[in-house]
This record gives sequence, C-alpha cells and structure tokens, in this order.
Amino acid sequence: MTYRVLLESTAIAETIDSLFSFLEENLPNVRSFKGCLNVTVLFEGETNQMMFDEEWETKEDHQAYLAFIESNGVLANLAAFLKGPPTISYYKKIVI
Repeated sequence: MTYRVLLESTAIAETIDSLFSFLEENLPNVRSFKGCLNVTVLFEGETNQMMFDEEWETKEDHQAYLAFIESNGVLANLAAFLKGPPTISYYKKIVI
C-alpha cells in the first residue's frame, strides 16, 4: 500500500518565475529520493495556489525526505517563495 501526499500552499506572486526555475532544478532530486514514486505539481494562476501531488512507498519515506531537505537548506529556500508553510496531508492509497 502506498501513500498519497498532498502539499498545498500559496506562492508569492512576484516570485513565480523564480519558483518554477527552482522546482525545475530540484524536482529530479525529489523524484530520485528513496521511496518516491511520483511528484506532480499543480498551479492555479489567478490565486497562485499550488499543490504538490506526490506518491510515496511509505509515510516514513516522505518524512525522511522532509528531514533531509530541512537539514541541507532546500526547504528554507523553497519556503522563501511561499506565503506560509504548506499544509501536508497523508492518504493511504486503497485499491478497491
């Protein structure tokens, strides 16, 4: 059973272009991290709402990734593009 992780946030309007460049540079690192199966970024241009739709093998794998990017400064760099911290929700993927 895998986990779907949804991260929702609002980007700072003036930083959108820089944010997209940052994501283009850093998303390959997320996708290659142990346990990451997929990452999709969704963006709503009128409100600058952004959602990361991720699939991970385990919740612990995602939390290990968050700890890793917190320790190396990537999380702080990402936070500079956002109005506030993202909300993170974990869902077990159930096959019915």
